[in-house]
Amino acid sequence: MKSRALPLVAFLLTVASVFAADAPTRREWTIEGVTREALVYVPASAATQPAPAIFAFHGHGGNMRNPARTWAYHQLWPEAIVVYPQGLNTPGRLTDPEGKKPGWQHGPGAEGDRDLKFFDAMLASLRKEFRVDDRRIYSTGHSNGGGFTYLLWAERGDQFAAMAPTASAAAQSLARLKPKPVWHLAGRKDPLVKFEWQEQTIAALRKLNQCGEASAAAGQPLTTYLSKIGTPVVTYIHDGGHEFPAAKACPLIVAFFKQHPKP
Repeated sequence: MKSRALPLVAFLLTVASVFAADAPTRREWTIEGVTREALVYVPASAATQPAPAIFAFHGHGGNMRNPARTWAYHQLWPEAIVVYPQGLNTPGRLTDPEGKKPGWQHGPGAEGDRDLKFFDAMLASLRKEFRVDDRRIYSTGHSNGGGFTYLLWAERGDQFAAMAPTASAAAQSLARLKPKPVWHLAGRKDPLVKFEWQEQTIAALRKLNQCGEASAAAGQPLTTYLSKIGTPVVTYIHDGGHEFPAAKACPLIVAFFKQHPKP
Protein backbone atom coordinates (compact mmCIF):
# COMPACT_ATOMS: atom_id res chain seq x y z
CA MET A 1 0.00 0.00 0.00
CA LYS A 2 1.47 3.36 -1.03
CA SER A 3 2.28 5.93 1.66
CA ARG A 4 0.10 9.04 1.68
CA ALA A 5 2.64 11.07 3.72
CA LEU A 6 4.16 12.90 0.78
CA PRO A 7 0.85 14.13 -0.72
CA LEU A 8 -0.20 15.29 2.76
CA VAL A 9 3.07 17.20 3.24
CA ALA A 10 2.66 18.79 -0.22
CA PHE A 11 -0.89 19.83 0.66
CA LEU A 12 0.19 21.43 3.94
CA LEU A 13 3.01 23.30 2.21
CA THR A 14 0.56 24.60 -0.39
CA VAL A 15 -1.83 25.83 2.31
CA ALA A 16 1.06 27.48 4.16
CA SER A 17 2.20 29.27 1.01
CA VAL A 18 -1.31 30.61 0.40
CA PHE A 19 -1.53 32.05 3.91
CA ALA A 20 2.01 33.47 3.63
CA ALA A 21 1.06 35.22 0.40
CA ASP A 22 -1.84 36.89 2.22
CA ALA A 23 0.39 38.13 5.07
CA PRO A 24 2.20 41.49 5.09
CA THR A 25 5.80 41.25 3.97
CA ARG A 26 8.82 43.24 5.12
CA ARG A 27 10.04 46.03 2.84
CA GLU A 28 12.94 48.48 3.14
CA TRP A 29 13.63 52.07 2.11
CA THR A 30 16.91 53.97 2.46
CA ILE A 31 16.37 57.61 3.40
CA GLU A 32 19.40 59.88 3.81
CA GLY A 33 21.56 56.83 4.46
CA VAL A 34 19.22 55.29 7.08
CA THR A 35 17.41 52.02 6.41
CA ARG A 36 13.71 52.15 7.27
CA GLU A 37 11.31 49.23 7.20
CA ALA A 38 7.62 48.36 7.25
CA LEU A 39 5.35 45.36 6.91
CA VAL A 40 3.29 45.86 3.78
CA TYR A 41 0.25 44.02 2.50
CA VAL A 42 -0.63 44.49 -1.16
CA PRO A 43 -3.69 42.80 -2.70
CA ALA A 44 -3.12 41.17 -6.08
CA SER A 45 -5.75 43.45 -7.57
CA ALA A 46 -3.55 46.52 -6.89
CA ALA A 47 -1.53 45.68 -9.99
CA THR A 48 -4.49 46.47 -12.26
CA GLN A 49 -7.15 48.30 -10.20
CA PRO A 50 -6.94 51.40 -7.97
CA ALA A 51 -6.51 50.26 -4.36
CA PRO A 52 -7.13 52.17 -1.13
CA ALA A 53 -4.11 52.57 1.17
CA ILE A 54 -3.96 52.58 4.97
CA PHE A 55 -0.89 53.62 6.96
CA ALA A 56 -1.04 52.27 10.56
CA PHE A 57 1.50 53.61 13.08
CA HIS A 58 2.38 51.81 16.33
CA GLY A 59 2.74 53.66 19.64
CA HIS A 60 5.97 54.65 21.38
CA GLY A 61 7.90 51.54 22.36
CA GLY A 62 5.94 49.41 19.91
CA ASN A 63 6.86 47.74 16.66
CA MET A 64 5.40 47.03 13.25
CA ARG A 65 4.70 43.37 14.02
CA ASN A 66 2.19 43.95 16.81
CA PRO A 67 -0.32 46.10 14.86
CA ALA A 68 0.05 43.83 11.84
CA ARG A 69 -1.02 40.96 14.09
CA THR A 70 -3.58 42.59 16.41
CA TRP A 71 -5.04 45.44 14.32
CA ALA A 72 -4.92 43.39 11.13
CA TYR A 73 -6.46 46.01 8.84
CA HIS A 74 -5.37 43.92 5.86
CA GLN A 75 -7.79 41.21 6.98
CA LEU A 76 -10.63 43.65 7.59
CA TRP A 77 -10.14 45.35 4.20
CA PRO A 78 -8.32 42.85 1.96
CA GLU A 79 -8.81 45.04 -1.13
CA ALA A 80 -6.62 47.76 0.45
CA ILE A 81 -2.87 48.23 0.56
CA VAL A 82 -1.95 48.31 4.25
CA VAL A 83 1.38 49.58 5.59
CA TYR A 84 2.59 48.97 9.15
CA PRO A 85 5.74 51.14 9.44
CA GLN A 86 8.51 50.68 12.01
CA GLY A 87 9.63 53.68 14.05
CA LEU A 88 13.17 54.50 15.17
CA ASN A 89 14.37 55.16 18.71
CA THR A 90 12.90 58.51 19.69
CA PRO A 91 12.77 60.54 22.93
CA GLY A 92 9.26 60.34 24.34
CA ARG A 93 7.45 63.44 25.55
CA LEU A 94 5.56 61.51 28.23
CA THR A 95 7.85 58.50 28.74
CA ASP A 96 11.36 57.38 27.67
CA PRO A 97 13.08 60.80 27.67
CA GLU A 98 16.39 59.18 26.67
CA GLY A 99 14.86 57.79 23.49
CA LYS A 100 15.72 54.14 24.01
CA LYS A 101 12.51 52.92 22.40
CA PRO A 102 11.08 53.31 18.87
CA GLY A 103 8.54 55.97 18.03
CA TRP A 104 7.72 58.90 15.77
CA GLN A 105 8.70 62.55 15.54
CA HIS A 106 6.47 64.82 17.62
CA GLY A 107 6.37 67.95 15.50
CA PRO A 108 7.51 69.57 12.27
CA GLY A 109 11.29 69.72 12.06
CA ALA A 110 11.82 67.28 14.94
CA GLU A 111 14.35 64.50 14.32
CA GLY A 112 15.18 66.15 10.99
CA ASP A 113 11.67 65.35 9.76
CA ARG A 114 12.90 61.79 9.27
CA ASP A 115 9.42 60.25 9.66
CA LEU A 116 7.70 62.66 7.30
CA LYS A 117 10.40 61.79 4.76
CA PHE A 118 9.82 58.11 5.49
CA PHE A 119 6.11 58.50 4.74
CA ASP A 120 6.92 60.36 1.51
CA ALA A 121 9.23 57.55 0.40
CA MET A 122 6.75 54.80 1.21
CA LEU A 123 3.88 56.47 -0.62
CA ALA A 124 6.04 57.33 -3.64
CA SER A 125 7.24 53.74 -4.00
CA LEU A 126 3.70 52.34 -3.67
CA ARG A 127 2.48 54.72 -6.36
CA LYS A 128 5.34 53.67 -8.61
CA GLU A 129 4.74 49.94 -8.23
CA PHE A 130 0.97 49.71 -7.84
CA ARG A 131 -2.25 51.50 -8.66
CA VAL A 132 -2.90 53.51 -5.50
CA ASP A 133 -6.31 55.18 -5.37
CA ASP A 134 -5.40 58.79 -4.55
CA ARG A 135 -8.96 59.45 -3.36
CA ARG A 136 -8.68 56.77 -0.66
CA ILE A 137 -5.46 57.17 1.34
CA TYR A 138 -5.81 57.01 5.14
CA SER A 139 -3.75 57.15 8.33
CA THR A 140 -4.34 55.73 11.78
CA GLY A 141 -2.14 55.25 14.79
CA HIS A 142 -2.17 54.76 18.55
CA SER A 143 -0.69 57.09 21.17
CA ASN A 144 2.56 58.48 19.69
CA GLY A 145 1.42 56.92 16.40
CA GLY A 146 -1.84 58.85 16.73
CA GLY A 147 0.10 62.02 17.35
CA PHE A 148 2.08 61.32 14.19
CA THR A 149 -1.19 60.81 12.33
CA TYR A 150 -2.18 64.33 13.42
CA LEU A 151 1.24 65.57 12.25
CA LEU A 152 0.70 63.91 8.86
CA TRP A 153 -2.67 65.62 8.65
CA ALA A 154 -0.99 68.97 9.34
CA GLU A 155 2.03 68.52 7.06
CA ARG A 156 0.79 66.12 4.36
CA GLY A 157 -2.95 66.63 4.64
CA ASP A 158 -3.58 66.92 0.91
CA GLN A 159 -2.60 63.27 0.52
CA PHE A 160 -5.31 61.91 2.81
CA ALA A 161 -9.05 61.34 2.64
CA ALA A 162 -9.63 60.75 6.38
CA MET A 163 -7.74 60.10 9.61
CA ALA A 164 -8.23 57.90 12.70
CA PRO A 165 -5.89 58.77 15.61
CA THR A 166 -6.35 56.98 18.94
CA ALA A 167 -5.27 57.86 22.50
CA SER A 168 -3.54 61.01 21.29
CA ALA A 169 -3.86 64.79 21.08
CA ALA A 170 -3.25 67.11 18.15
CA ALA A 171 -1.24 69.57 20.26
CA GLN A 172 0.97 71.75 18.04
CA SER A 173 -0.49 70.28 14.84
CA LEU A 174 -3.91 71.88 15.40
CA ALA A 175 -3.09 75.26 13.89
CA ARG A 176 -2.12 73.68 10.55
CA LEU A 177 -5.06 71.31 10.13
CA LYS A 178 -7.56 71.77 7.32
CA PRO A 179 -11.05 70.24 7.51
CA LYS A 180 -11.07 66.48 7.00
CA PRO A 181 -13.19 63.56 8.29
CA VAL A 182 -11.70 62.23 11.52
CA TRP A 183 -12.38 59.30 13.87
CA HIS A 184 -10.84 59.71 17.35
CA LEU A 185 -10.71 57.14 20.17
CA ALA A 186 -10.03 58.08 23.81
CA GLY A 187 -10.16 56.45 27.23
CA ARG A 188 -11.71 58.41 30.10
CA LYS A 189 -9.05 57.08 32.51
CA ASP A 190 -6.04 57.50 30.22
CA PRO A 191 -3.05 58.10 32.57
CA LEU A 192 -0.68 59.21 29.78
CA VAL A 193 -2.57 61.31 27.25
CA LYS A 194 -5.02 62.86 29.67
CA PHE A 195 -8.68 62.68 28.69
CA GLU A 196 -9.05 66.44 29.15
CA TRP A 197 -6.29 67.00 26.55
CA GLN A 198 -8.12 64.75 24.14
CA GLU A 199 -11.42 66.49 24.87
CA GLN A 200 -9.75 69.76 23.94
CA THR A 201 -8.54 68.24 20.67
CA ILE A 202 -12.03 66.91 19.87
CA ALA A 203 -13.61 70.29 20.60
CA ALA A 204 -11.10 71.98 18.29
CA LEU A 205 -11.78 69.41 15.55
CA ARG A 206 -15.54 69.97 15.81
CA LYS A 207 -14.98 73.69 15.38
CA LEU A 208 -12.55 73.17 12.48
CA ASN A 209 -14.93 70.80 10.69
CA GLN A 210 -18.00 72.99 11.35
CA CYS A 211 -19.84 70.27 13.21
CA GLY A 212 -23.22 70.60 14.87
CA GLU A 213 -24.98 68.58 17.51
CA ALA A 214 -23.99 65.03 18.40
CA SER A 215 -25.81 61.97 17.14
CA ALA A 216 -25.28 59.01 19.48
CA ALA A 217 -27.16 55.93 20.64
CA ALA A 218 -27.71 55.83 24.41
CA GLY A 219 -25.06 53.83 26.19
CA GLN A 220 -22.89 53.45 23.10
CA PRO A 221 -19.26 54.64 22.92
CA LEU A 222 -19.60 55.97 19.36
CA THR A 223 -20.70 59.55 18.74
CA THR A 224 -20.99 61.28 15.37
CA TYR A 225 -20.85 65.06 14.97
CA LEU A 226 -22.28 65.88 11.56
CA SER A 227 -20.52 68.56 9.54
CA LYS A 228 -21.95 71.37 7.43
CA ILE A 229 -19.07 70.87 4.99
CA GLY A 230 -19.09 67.06 4.80
CA THR A 231 -16.21 66.43 7.22
CA PRO A 232 -17.74 64.72 10.29
CA VAL A 233 -16.00 64.11 13.60
CA VAL A 234 -16.64 60.65 15.05
CA THR A 235 -15.53 59.81 18.59
CA TYR A 236 -15.21 56.49 20.37
CA ILE A 237 -14.99 57.13 24.11
CA HIS A 238 -14.44 54.11 26.36
CA ASP A 239 -14.15 53.79 30.14
CA GLY A 240 -10.64 52.37 30.11
CA GLY A 241 -7.19 53.90 30.07
CA HIS A 242 -4.51 54.18 27.41
CA GLU A 243 -5.18 50.79 25.83
CA PHE A 244 -6.53 50.30 22.32
CA PRO A 245 -9.57 47.97 22.12
CA ALA A 246 -8.61 46.72 18.68
CA ALA A 247 -11.27 44.01 18.31
CA LYS A 248 -14.05 46.59 18.68
CA ALA A 249 -12.38 49.66 17.21
CA CYS A 250 -10.59 48.41 14.10
CA PRO A 251 -13.72 47.27 12.21
CA LEU A 252 -15.29 50.65 12.98
CA ILE A 253 -12.22 52.49 11.69
CA VAL A 254 -12.30 50.51 8.44
CA ALA A 255 -16.03 51.20 8.04
CA PHE A 256 -15.35 54.93 8.60
CA PHE A 257 -12.57 54.94 6.02
CA LYS A 258 -14.78 53.20 3.47
CA GLN A 259 -17.45 55.86 3.96
CA HIS A 260 -15.06 58.74 3.39
CA PRO A 261 -13.12 58.90 0.13
CA LYS A 262 -12.03 62.31 -1.05
CA PRO A 263 -14.87 64.24 -2.76
